[in-house]
Amino acid sequence: SLIDEILYNQEIQKQNITADIFELNNYIEKIAASNGMDLYTFKSIIRQKNKNYEQFEEQTRKELLKRKLAAKIVRGNLAIANEEDLKIYYENNKNMFTTAKTIEVSQFASKNKRALQALAQNPMAAVEGVSKGDFVLEQEKLNPQLKFLLNDTKIGTFTPIFTSNKQYVMFFIKNKNGITILKFEEVKEKIFNTLMNEREQKFLKEYFEKLKLTADIKVIR
Repeated sequence: SLIDEILYNQEIQKQNITADIFELNNYIEKIAASNGMDLYTFKSIIRQKNKNYEQFEEQTRKELLKRKLAAKIVRGNLAIANEEDLKIYYENNKNMFTTAKTIEVSQFASKNKRALQALAQNPMAAVEGVSKGDFVLEQEKLNPQLKFLLNDTKIGTFTPIFTSNKQYVMFFIKNKNGITILKFEEVKEKIFNTLMNEREQKFLKEYFEKLKLTADIKVIR
């Protein structure tokens, strides 16, 4: 893994690939848009999910560098996924393209964020200052950021804590009902990106394996 990392960093420098703060924000903005959110809202949710936002930003910067390197190396070397490829992938992986019509949740709200954190750590504990309500939420009526949070959270677990109406809120996912498979046209672009990413990763792996074979590697013990 050390050799792989060194070869990767050398290739980044060799190809003169960089990513400034403007490119990084633009990349994060595209991720936000793909989830139906603006940049500010998406960053707010990420901060709630990750205690260290700077760490998330650095990981995203590395991902951006990797994508730019891949684009430069694989340009003209990948077969573009066609309609038939997309349909075959869809038919073989329908379980990846499902959504729930309704989601049963318990909502916990408090003015004190630590109270919710304590509850998430020990759900059976009686925590003061926390109100609870049980709801059945309809997917089509949810705003994009809430839909993102709920769909990203597994049954039997808590969502990250977020702010709403001047208080802290989190949901416990009790159940997801009316699971339906999204239509091919709705996920066509997502499948294309997934397939091309898989082909890209395979090409990069082979590319760096060839570099490793010709690299002058000295093992110091």
